[in-house]
Amino acid sequence: MAVVISSPAFTIERNPLGQLVHVAADGTQSVGVVPVRAFPIGAPDEGLSLVSTEGRELAWIERLADLPEATRTVIEQELASREFVPEIQRLKKVSTFSTPSIWSVDTDRGPADFVLKTEEDIRRLGPTRLLITGAQGVQFLVRDWARLDRQSRRLLERFL
Repeated sequence: MAVVISSPAFTIERNPLGQLVHVAADGTQSVGVVPVRAFPIGAPDEGLSLVSTEGRELAWIERLADLPEATRTVIEQELASREFVPEIQRLKKVSTFSTPSIWSVDTDRGPADFVLKTEEDIRRLGPTRLLITGAQGVQFLVRDWARLDRQSRRLLERFL
């Protein structure tokens, strides 16, 4: 069963194989369309491109919020299936306050353990937003470290 989503300039359909199909205003179809965020961490809901399998941009979306709800839902589902940046909600334990250290955290995707190789693997993305890269290359997001619980903030401040 195909899901059809309309926008003034294009239509998005999900074919029976689950692939996104972009149908331009002139009726041209592109199968296997991939949504790509321009700024996935800094502005995840602004600036999104629908790209063909050949890497050609088919449509530019300024803001996801401007799309009809059904369109936005399909695109967000597609993005979620491709992106993996767990958000740290709580720091449970840090093995040592020097690096490398093993971090035990709770994320929006469940509990995780990772190795922080160096303090440089903690990147500030703004006044309270952090991106932490584990030794295996998995990136963890801290959306607002000031809103973490007291113990988590205390552990994190040792590395900032």
